[in-house]
Amino acid sequence: MKTPAGLATVALTAATLFSGSVLSLTGARGEAPTFASSAGELEVRTIARGLVNPWALAFLPDGTMLVTERPGRLRVVKSDGNISPPVNGVPEVWASGQGGLLDVVTDRSFTQNRTIYFCYAERADGGGRTAVARARLGDGNSRLDEVKVIFRQQGPLSSGNHYGCRIAQADDGNLFVTLGDHFAARDQAQSLGDHLGKVIRIAPDGSVPSGNPFLGRADARPEIWSYGHRNAQSLAIRPSSGELWEIEHGPRGGDEVNVIGKGKNYGWPVIGYGVDYSGARIHDATAKDGMEQPVKYWVPSIAPSGMTFYTGALFPQWSGSLFTGALRGAMLVRLTLNGNTVTAEERLLQDLNARIRDVRQGPDGALWLLTDSSSGRLLRVAPAGK
Repeated sequence: MKTPAGLATVALTAATLFSGSVLSLTGARGEAPTFASSAGELEVRTIARGLVNPWALAFLPDGTMLVTERPGRLRVVKSDGNISPPVNGVPEVWASGQGGLLDVVTDRSFTQNRTIYFCYAERADGGGRTAVARARLGDGNSRLDEVKVIFRQQGPLSSGNHYGCRIAQADDGNLFVTLGDHFAARDQAQSLGDHLGKVIRIAPDGSVPSGNPFLGRADARPEIWSYGHRNAQSLAIRPSSGELWEIEHGPRGGDEVNVIGKGKNYGWPVIGYGVDYSGARIHDATAKDGMEQPVKYWVPSIAPSGMTFYTGALFPQWSGSLFTGALRGAMLVRLTLNGNTVTAEERLLQDLNARIRDVRQGPDGALWLLTDSSSGRLLRVAPAGK
């Protein structure tokens, strides 16, 4: 068992004082509101609006963006805000409850192969499950070609909740994918016999790469990389170290930031820092031998979704920071890191009053956000005037 580091009791620096209050409703050039931050005034521009529950954002080499809408549409959005008609060829999704078309990422060699990966809720007999597909984005960005489902989650089906569904591609090309516990089947997160409550590692064609920790075990699914997770909607590889980081939703309290290790058990639902929605106790304890501790947790919950490690030049003060959106918390959260210890938390854009579903660093060094609503927005966050 690791010693907890950077947990909810962490002493926060003065950056916490910058809570995202609005400085101006018109912005430096009369075009966008500005908000206070430890890096100075932030200008938040609405690039596009009218997206229906947008879930994920991926940049193409020319600066245009792929945006998923949970009801099952993939859009191409240009930097000037132009939104394309739905891209043809997306498989049928089960847009029920929290399910639908979820994450999308481009392949590391996209300029050569035009390959993308996406995950979604797929209808099965009696419920839904997470599926992962790959496709080639056709010329003109108007259709998907060569669509192939490369992975289907195995285990008790979901009635509409906790699909997880974030994707991160490693330098070797292999894909890490978060898979939720389907809410009602939470105990399965401790079982190696199915994919519920797991982070998996698969090859780009869906096969099982060598080196997976449970490969060859008759009682375990070979795709599993780590287990004991609840509902992770954030996943990213830290550029400075190559480590895989994940953020998952707790119930009432206990949202977690984890550094994901090969074959490790992250404890859900045996250990944790929250309670059931009814207020009833869920966990045996907050710590147990053989189960990993988070590097940070939130009580009460902020409902984190989407994450990025900042490496751009627009915010040199924030180099190396971890950013995550917050749905229930309706804000952008910045975590200062010293190694794998969280040393400070800054809460940004709270007066924007928007559920932040995804956050990505753009090629321009700005932070790009998606807001979760039936009329969702694509936002660009940059220093005022830039």
